[in-house]
Amino acid sequence: MNIGVYGLGRFGFFWSELLAEKFTVYGYNRSDLSVYPSGVVSSDEKTVLDCDVLFFCVSISSLGQVLMNVADRINPAALIFDTCSVKVYPIEIMRKILPESVGIIGTHPMFGPDSGKNGVQDLPLVFTPVRIRANEAENWKKIFNGFNLKVVEISAEMHDRDAAFTQGVTHFIGRVLDGLNLQNNEISTTGYRNLLTIVEQTCNDPLQLFMDLQHYNPYTHDMRNKLNESLKNTMRMLAEADPVRDA
Repeated sequence: MNIGVYGLGRFGFFWSELLAEKFTVYGYNRSDLSVYPSGVVSSDEKTVLDCDVLFFCVSISSLGQVLMNVADRINPAALIFDTCSVKVYPIEIMRKILPESVGIIGTHPMFGPDSGKNGVQDLPLVFTPVRIRANEAENWKKIFNGFNLKVVEISAEMHDRDAAFTQGVTHFIGRVLDGLNLQNNEISTTGYRNLLTIVEQTCNDPLQLFMDLQHYNPYTHDMRNKLNESLKNTMRMLAEADPVRDA
C-alpha cells in the first residue's frame, strides 16, 4: 500500500513524517519547500493522486477548489481521507465532488506539530467513515491504533458541536490573548504560564486555520455568542460590585 499526502504545510509536513514511520509515503505540495519531510518521497501531483490511499492536508477553505481541480485524476480505486478541523463541511463536499468509486473517511487528528512534538501516544483522532468498502474502516482504525492514537469514531455533526468549544474557543481565546502581547516574567504563576502555552500553540498555526475554524464550523457562531454573553455578564458583575471610593 502506498500513501499520498497532498499538502505539506505545517500539519501536512508533520502528518506525512508520522505516516512515513510505517509506510511508503509520497508527498506533494503546490508550492516549493525549502525543507522536505523526513522519510517522505518528494513527488509530483500525478504520483500522489495515483496512490492507493490519499490524505488531503489542505486548508478547510481551499479543500473544495482543490478537489474540483483533481477529482478526475484521482486513482478511481483510492481511499480518500481529509484531515480538516471541522467535519460537516469537508464530508459534504467530498461526497459531492469525488467520484463514486473512491472510498471516503473523514478524520480530524486532534493534535498538531506543537501538541504532538513529544509523541502522539493517547492523543485523539476523530474517525468518521463516509463511503467505505469491506473492512476498510476496521483496518484503518487498527492502523491508527498502531500509532498509539486514541481513535474516536463519532458523527460529523457531533464532532463539530463539541469542537466548537473544545477547539474553537481555545483558538479564539489564544488569538485574543495574543493581542495583549503577554510576556513571561519572574512572578508568573503556573496558570499564567499555561495561558502563554495556549497562545503559543494556537498562534503558531496559520491565521487561516483560525478563520476557517470560526467560519466553517456551523456551531462556532453560537459559541462566540455564548462567550460574548459570559464576558458581558462578568463585566457587569464587576461593575455592580465596584466599591464606592471617596472623592
